[in-house]
Amino acid sequence: MSYVDEVIEAVERENANEPEFIQAVREVLDSIRPVVEANEAAYRRDALLERIVNPEREIKFRVPWIDDNGNVHVNNGYRVQFSSAIGPYKGGLRLHPSVNIGIIKFLGFEQVFKNSLTGLPIGGGKGGSDFDPKGKSDREIMAFCQSFMSELCKYIGAYTDVPAGDIGAGPREIGYMFGQYKKLRGLFEGVLTGKGLSYGGSLTRREATGYGLLYLTDEMLRRNGIDIKGKTVLVSGSGNVAIYAVEKAIELGAKVLTVSDSNGWVYDPEGIDLNALKEIKEVKRQRLTEYKKYRPDSEYHEGKGVWSVKADIALPCATQNELELDDAKILVANGVIAVAEGANMPTTLEATKYLQENGVLFAPGKAANAGGVATSALEMSQNSERLSWSFEKVDTKLKDIMVNLFDNIDDVAKKYGFPGNYVVGANIAGFEKVVDAMNAQGIV
Repeated sequence: MSYVDEVIEAVERENANEPEFIQAVREVLDSIRPVVEANEAAYRRDALLERIVNPEREIKFRVPWIDDNGNVHVNNGYRVQFSSAIGPYKGGLRLHPSVNIGIIKFLGFEQVFKNSLTGLPIGGGKGGSDFDPKGKSDREIMAFCQSFMSELCKYIGAYTDVPAGDIGAGPREIGYMFGQYKKLRGLFEGVLTGKGLSYGGSLTRREATGYGLLYLTDEMLRRNGIDIKGKTVLVSGSGNVAIYAVEKAIELGAKVLTVSDSNGWVYDPEGIDLNALKEIKEVKRQRLTEYKKYRPDSEYHEGKGVWSVKADIALPCATQNELELDDAKILVANGVIAVAEGANMPTTLEATKYLQENGVLFAPGKAANAGGVATSALEMSQNSERLSWSFEKVDTKLKDIMVNLFDNIDDVAKKYGFPGNYVVGANIAGFEKVVDAMNAQGIV
């Protein structure tokens, strides 16, 4: 049995109840086989892959908080510090009922390679809780965030571990957490990113993941002789990533036809109304059922189906494993030319393989959605310098990072004999940098 297969088998055995983590490990290790096979004796001797797939540290803690009626609730809190080989741990905090240790490990593992691809000195980590912010008052959310940070603050710091926001953890939640960290530790430092502009946040951070997704998608299309202008686009989700993917797609001359939330999805044949979408989701925090009030000719559908509309480009920006094999078959039948992942691992392995086999350009999330963490690292730089850069400066740096990132994964895919396979290119490129750093630092 090959070294790769031995490690995959061990991960499946030891993490049997963590399917998302197993899926992420299998996807990465399968695609780095050429590198491992060329160095198998040395990698096996140094247990390199075992060290890659096992986090440096897993932290679980209870989070008690009091609701507005005086009742106490207890949630689970997590932080997985996966790899510090190339810098302090960096990765978001997800607040959602689906969160468990397997989800956090999967996200942290992906984060290691995503952060490596940015070219910036940041390691990989992830955290969060099974707390659900939906339906909670601001005071209840503050109570949870303060309790959560009261424990998390023991393990993080500006040069140790710098969390950010994620699903369910936006500027409001980050603000409450930062305030509690500052109170407990007595330090005003860049320990969190995604902060408000009045206390060390960065311009462009809110837009970064969605903008970065389109910068990379545009570059991928351009390198394959395709102009994004005039193309039709399907977007899933209606959170931060989706909204700013819609905004940048429109700026680049494309027409976005769909968005979705956890209840259903909208199809607007005239193109999604960005102002209406922002008012519904960012201002009023309502469901997409309200969209038809702004655009009477649009359609609202309950449940799944966002990938059933005929379009040129698909951008899954909601959550993991939302684009399945049947969805991929519909997209191919409808003539889709490109899929780029705005969320973390939103496409199943079977769907990814089907899209690639049918000639669809496919950009994996660890490359395509790296703009968010890249701009978080730029926020860290601004905090260290005690400076605030202009929107244009950060946006220019973001675009340069995403274009260079695509150059890197494209070159690596060609180097190893997989031209156009950006999954292989991204995994190998991210892996090689992490391995170089690990080897330089010894067995730690």
